[in-house]
Amino acid sequence: MNMEALEEAELCFSQLNTSCRKTMNSHWVATLLFSLLCCITVVIVVLNLLVIISISHFRQLHTSTNLLLLSLAVADFLVGFLQMPSEFLLFQGCWIHGDFICGVNYFFGYLIVSVSVGNMVLISIDRYMAICDPMFYSTKVTLRRVQLCICLCWIFSAVHSTWILRDFLKQQHLYDFCYGECLFVSNFAEEIVDLVVTFLGPILVIILLYLRVFVVAVSQARAMRSHIAAVTLQRSETVKAKRSEMKAARTLGVVVVVFLLCSCPYYCVAIAAVNNSIWESSAAIEIWLLYFNSCLNPVIYVFFYPWFRKSIKHIITLQILQPGSSEASLM
Repeated sequence: MNMEALEEAELCFSQLNTSCRKTMNSHWVATLLFSLLCCITVVIVVLNLLVIISISHFRQLHTSTNLLLLSLAVADFLVGFLQMPSEFLLFQGCWIHGDFICGVNYFFGYLIVSVSVGNMVLISIDRYMAICDPMFYSTKVTLRRVQLCICLCWIFSAVHSTWILRDFLKQQHLYDFCYGECLFVSNFAEEIVDLVVTFLGPILVIILLYLRVFVVAVSQARAMRSHIAAVTLQRSETVKAKRSEMKAARTLGVVVVVFLLCSCPYYCVAIAAVNNSIWESSAAIEIWLLYFNSCLNPVIYVFFYPWFRKSIKHIITLQILQPGSSEASLM
């Protein structure tokens, strides 16, 4: 009788013989993981919500570059709000929210990663245009065009995610071995397409663009140092503008590098997992590392962007509720 009760306690659904078994962790390990994931989730949600409110509310922050950061912050916010809680449930081994939510969970997982990569590419293009073609930057990179690019990025990511999950969305129990499981296993072709579209291709574009930005930035820095003694007031303003653009390029370069460091383990495991069981057994840490990047972006903004620190102060002190607060100067 005790053995039967113990076996029932290990099942996700004790009344079903086909039920999946719970992942048996010690109480101490489960409590530590739950506390850690809760803290990370709260940080991701709160910090990215601050970025969203800051850029949306303050009119001075309505620039093309900040719109890209806003899109990235929305994707990062969805990671904390939707994906982190779902990943903890999957780690426990019991999915209790039904087939529809399981499909939605995988859809948003692919969507958010694809959108984040797309935003990184757009940020690299934005910095390339600002540094390498500054004379025509304001005319070529307009708010309307950036908004269009962001919309296309989200639409393309949604189409890509739907294509990857097309068979899974039709037959959600296709990959399940027991009742209470939420499992998706992509085939070789889908893995290769996803790898090229959301990793190898974008990384190649990002590296080439930032190499070009680095070369131009170094040459501009040398030119400014050689003429620093004889600048007029007008030239001084030009030098300040160039320095501001290069500082933004460095900051966003840090964002891109951190994203690549967090995403590389995930895609390395994905490559090794094609037609192999390694994916199911060891991908959780890599997925959590990929999602952990979502709380690093706002932290980078805090260290590198004074306007973000000032906007946080306005939000926390509720100054944004005052009339005309959207016109406040943060620069």
